[in-house]
Amino acid sequence: MRKGFLYIFLFSCICCNPPLTVDRYLPLWGADISWVTEMEAAGRKFYASDGTQKDPFLLMKELGVAAIRLRVWVNPAGGWNGTADLIAKARRAHQLGLKLLINFHYSDFWADPGKQNPPAMWNSFTIAQMTTAIRAHTREVLLALQTEGIRPDWVQVGNETNDGMLWPLGKASVSMPTYASFFRAGYEAVKSVDTSMQVMVHLSNGYDRALYEWNLNGLKQAGAKWDVVGMSLYPSVSNWRSLTDQCISTLHWVVSQYQTPVMITEVGMPADQPDTCYSFLRYFKTQLNVIPNSMALGIFYWEPQSYASWKGYGLGAFDDSGKPTRALQAFREP
Repeated sequence: MRKGFLYIFLFSCICCNPPLTVDRYLPLWGADISWVTEMEAAGRKFYASDGTQKDPFLLMKELGVAAIRLRVWVNPAGGWNGTADLIAKARRAHQLGLKLLINFHYSDFWADPGKQNPPAMWNSFTIAQMTTAIRAHTREVLLALQTEGIRPDWVQVGNETNDGMLWPLGKASVSMPTYASFFRAGYEAVKSVDTSMQVMVHLSNGYDRALYEWNLNGLKQAGAKWDVVGMSLYPSVSNWRSLTDQCISTLHWVVSQYQTPVMITEVGMPADQPDTCYSFLRYFKTQLNVIPNSMALGIFYWEPQSYASWKGYGLGAFDDSGKPTRALQAFREP
């Protein structure tokens, strides 16, 4: 009799109070692998942990990557990261169902906080001509992708534009209105191709809240708008916890101030410190998960597939034999 009563009681509890399920928003993992075609052309190969050679895009997907970030330069020497190279990589990502983030540098080479050099063909342009060129280049690249049936999910207008873009004309510390007009030209060009693509403003040093306040407030006051704010963060093995906490504080401020989503578009840590990098990535994603209203979209590792000091870069997440390190296990774990 007591057993029967117990069964009835447990059954009623289950029916009235079904098992608790966790339905949390989990930010996606992404990777910028823009070097990959150049690496392949140089004979570099990529392997799963068991030593099986893999297509790098497929390998990224198997590692838990859901989105690929690709940079595009205007007229690069050698063609790497030009429009044709971009399309070749975007096609491979698209065929695997991976999301895409396209990163416009508006330069023939790297654009970053220390340099924002216009393409050589644009060097003598006036502000009006530069604005027209930004629109034309942005549309040309996105329409070329559209012809291939590829629609990026996000588009960066500029790369790490801490002090603006296309210097000296668009240097924000000299002329915030010109920087804003250049950004606005890129934004409008993206939306003219497809209004559903999300436009991103991207700055470095996510731990530096003052930078974000100055840059974003300046852009907004000058009439620019965006859909997503992107951040870079490259901590060391000794300060990763404190810098991550400061970056999370910046993310909270952006979401509160502008009610726009945020994304960590670049992270990296020394490849020979995979255990620390693993801890860093796990902690970072946990913290992103508590950003209000699921406004933290994800984390992109910058060139994780680079190995054996490719181009002198040592912050990848592959070992010298071309296999992923433990750091990337964070991508697959809940």
